[in-house]
Amino acid sequence: MPDIPASFPRPQRQILLLAPGIADAPPEFCHVVTSPRYYSELLAETQRFRGGVYFEDGAIHGAELAPDGRHLESADLQGWHILTLDDGGSVQGCARCVCRRRRVPFAELTVGRSALALSDKWGTRVRRATEETMDAVIESGHAFGELGGWAIAPHLRCTTSMFRAAMAMWALVRHLDIHFLCSTATRRHCSASILRKLGGRPFLADGIEIPEYWEPRYGCDMELLRFDRLHDAHSLFEPRIREFQTWLSTVPVICGASRRTGRRDFARFSLQRELDLVAHA
Repeated sequence: MPDIPASFPRPQRQILLLAPGIADAPPEFCHVVTSPRYYSELLAETQRFRGGVYFEDGAIHGAELAPDGRHLESADLQGWHILTLDDGGSVQGCARCVCRRRRVPFAELTVGRSALALSDKWGTRVRRATEETMDAVIESGHAFGELGGWAIAPHLRCTTSMFRAAMAMWALVRHLDIHFLCSTATRRHCSASILRKLGGRPFLADGIEIPEYWEPRYGCDMELLRFDRLHDAHSLFEPRIREFQTWLSTVPVICGASRRTGRRDFARFSLQRELDLVAHA
């Protein structure tokens, strides 16, 4: 585990949540705004930011971006997004978590569209292990989750901003009652290594650890990681995760749609006012 100093930062206000339009925010979230227009604008900015980072890293080609520079993934509309903003409100980091409360076909999962899923040696094993795990978690009354869409501005890599985003993600996972996560993680910029230090372990299929694999889509080595026992965090991080879990319920949440009533609408919404409110909470 990394040596995290006592000065590890408390939650900062430069965090914003985007909630999927197909689900409601948990009731403990107290600053929820329903605005399809603002949700779409923020999601588009996130996709452009992610597309720019991936393109500069050589992970994707320009032809894989939309004409306006967005990096489009089908999971974007299904997932929660944790956004790191600068003082001007521009996206400087993002991560996505898709919460599955119902079984979906393997091909709809991120791992189901990976080169690993097409492997003659590992494809069938990974599919079976993923489906069995998803079924078990959902049948137990909890949720199965997928992490993805990670990107952070180069000047924020290996800074406390990365740890803030990670702690916020773990806090969100607990709010959503996710008991198992899987993630395909690049080895670029030590991303997979960082996730392993935060609790990720190699995915198991038939009791065998899945090795790293080459992903032609991104031109890099990848790892398939799993995060289980998410409510039993390493003692080093547990106090911070609990702190972020309490704090996260006060940050602004932008929903594309909501089935709940009583949510605030965009006409009365000011992002700066919400951030100021959270800062003084």
